Amino acid sequence: MLFHTQAFILGFLPVCLAGFFLAGRLLGADWALRWLLLASMIFYAWWNPAHLPLLVGSVLINYAIARQIRRSGRPRAWLIVGVALNLGLLGWFKYADFLLHTLWPAAPVLGITLPLAISFFTFQQIMFLVDTAIAPDYSDTKLLPYAAFVTFFPHLIAGPIVRPAEIIPQLANRTLARLSPANLTDGLLIFLLGLAKKLVLADMFGAFADTGFDAAAHGATLTFFEAWYATLSYALQIYFDFSGYSDMAMGLARMLNVRFPLNFDSPYHSANIAEFWRRWHITLGAFLRDYLYIPLGGNRCAPWRQAANLMATMLLAGLWHGAAWTFVLWGGLHGAYLIIHRLYRQALPPLPRALGQAFTLLAVIIAWVPFRA
Repeated sequence: MLFHTQAFILGFLPVCLAGFFLAGRLLGADWALRWLLLASMIFYAWWNPAHLPLLVGSVLINYAIARQIRRSGRPRAWLIVGVALNLGLLGWFKYADFLLHTLWPAAPVLGITLPLAISFFTFQQIMFLVDTAIAPDYSDTKLLPYAAFVTFFPHLIAGPIVRPAEIIPQLANRTLARLSPANLTDGLLIFLLGLAKKLVLADMFGAFADTGFDAAAHGATLTFFEAWYATLSYALQIYFDFSGYSDMAMGLARMLNVRFPLNFDSPYHSANIAEFWRRWHITLGAFLRDYLYIPLGGNRCAPWRQAANLMATMLLAGLWHGAAWTFVLWGGLHGAYLIIHRLYRQALPPLPRALGQAFTLLAVIIAWVPFRA
């Protein structure tokens, strides 16, 4: 079920909101949270009910591992087990065919169906395990708010990648299910703005981009202007599509008295590529920085190692978006951009902002070509 469908807007959402606040008023916060958990399960199962046991099993196993991290005398060992299991699950469903045909091109297709949102709920739970190993505040996390956090339908299928420490306390708050007219109206406005981005702008630019990229895919030779027309259209499509979906997620969460962090902040206005990644898919960038780049060594090592850390992080970011070499190339381009920016910043003064914006936008748009192709 997608946010912009009639089934969601006219069916699921009003029933979910009504049941949530009614349960909170008549039965208390715990029952409202149980209702929200049930609604999220229905939301997830709408596309393919066969994958619901995978989500439920992932939640239960990760919660059990988190308990072992807190209570056993070997938290690091249990953390390694938990992260390995999550990455193994993600690798099997998302990357098995890709890796097999990279190593053995003539191999038959495995035909593994990719479960909806597996990348998102896997990363959310890896964050919970890591934070559990280093933060004593997680010692009192109960199963119900944890399960509600992982399955929370506003962020379940397309993010943002919210931190457990940001959302679980909100879900565990005893006043969560108290109806707030201000949150309801603010959330509805944010949702409608995101819906307009998706249906009016993203879909319009998407039609232009599809015409050009599909023609190229079928062997047509595009003129200079046709190629740039398709490329610029896709740059606008992906921004309005993704930021619109993030806005819808923020609006839905706000209606339910939960506040999500901002996920897009006018990224195409960035004056350099590092600023772009502070403005584009902000929650993914923060996850990559805190859970991958810094553990690899971050900036606390020799310059060549810093460059290697940046490139490894961005290559994995590209692979996270999809199991194809085009996504890896996109990540590699952004890794190269970040390395060049770091070297330039160390040796020369910054460019005038307008010129920096132009160069950054050009680099980002060029990188969208393999991403889309």
